Amino acid sequence: MKFLLSLCLALIFMYIGQTQVTAGEEQKPLTYEVDLRTASEGFDGKTCWVHARAGVILQRNNDRPLVVMTMQKLLLSGSDVFYALNEMRTADGEKWIGPIEHASLGRRRLSKTKEIAICDFTPGWHANTKTLLGTGHSVRYENNKVMHVRKRHVAYSVYDAKDHSWSEWTTMKMPDELKFENCGSGSGQRVDLKDGTILLPIYFKKKTERQYSTAVVLCDFDGKKLTYKKHGSEHTVPVKRGLYEPSVTKFQDKFYLTMRNDEKGYVSVSDDGLKYSKPVIWKFDDGRELGNYNTQQHWVTHSDGLFLVYTRRGANNDHVFRHRAPLFMAEVDPKTLRVIRKTERIIVPEKGARMGNFAVVKISPLESWVTVTEWMQPVGIEKYGSNNRVYTARIKWSHPSKPE
Repeated sequence: MKFLLSLCLALIFMYIGQTQVTAGEEQKPLTYEVDLRTASEGFDGKTCWVHARAGVILQRNNDRPLVVMTMQKLLLSGSDVFYALNEMRTADGEKWIGPIEHASLGRRRLSKTKEIAICDFTPGWHANTKTLLGTGHSVRYENNKVMHVRKRHVAYSVYDAKDHSWSEWTTMKMPDELKFENCGSGSGQRVDLKDGTILLPIYFKKKTERQYSTAVVLCDFDGKKLTYKKHGSEHTVPVKRGLYEPSVTKFQDKFYLTMRNDEKGYVSVSDDGLKYSKPVIWKFDDGRELGNYNTQQHWVTHSDGLFLVYTRRGANNDHVFRHRAPLFMAEVDPKTLRVIRKTERIIVPEKGARMGNFAVVKISPLESWVTVTEWMQPVGIEKYGSNNRVYTARIKWSHPSKPE
């Protein structure tokens, strides 16, 4: 009896000791490693893959989710001339299937000279409906050139994991107001709330105007249809095209919105995800401007740290179009909305090609990916070593992100 009692006490103390060690390990500062992989590469000189963005489908009895990545071909001789979305997927993170073209995500003819397509597409797992929902927007072409004065709509599609198909892309109805004539949600990160509603960042304008405003829309989603409920505060700046291509994230008890502008990137914060503070220019913690301009920024979010992925000037990258490579990642001080300079590191190196159109996906509590392609414009950048690689930069955390 005494032996059993002693054994039980020993096991209890051993368990307590292990728990304390685990807790102590989790209290260490958050760090990460970057595992840079290439999903595909190859360049035909006429077209290239762009807009590589991934979503996950959680699998039963499997720690590793199915990763579904979409991308589309770009015609190099034009400007933003996109074709049907394609899919690549991997169940183990090692072997990829695809690219596979989906006609349901292709162009549609409007007349002899006009077509409409879906582009700037971002897949994301919707937990409440157990659905992979992809959002983006429409683009209109006339004689295979982007129509400068055009309507635009928030566009979306839903993935069927059983037969690996996408539904015919459709659009979300917005309020019947002129300011939403040209309204899209291209290239953005969304936040899905616990009740299943979605915070979807959009940008919009009258089709004849130049300057965009940004807002976040609260949407309902039932697994098939995406429905506008209301939108929050509207923001712009009186600089060229205003604020556009926004991305939103939730970190701890606040929401953060990052926005593109032609001259500088901007950031804003919110308590409820809809009403945001006045946007401020992205800066380092030493007060100097970040140097990001005329392209996207996106969030990498861990329960113990908020990070920004971005491009910027001043990195021996004057030969890169709009300084859109390399891709940097750095921690953000959520109180000051400043990027902590000493935490900055390159996660995808530059080889001459621009990489401003990228995305972030959470794979697991221990891993997030940044996906991006080498965009092979302008002509001749392959001399620096680019080859239209499709990268997955795998952020591997030192300890797991905790659920909310």
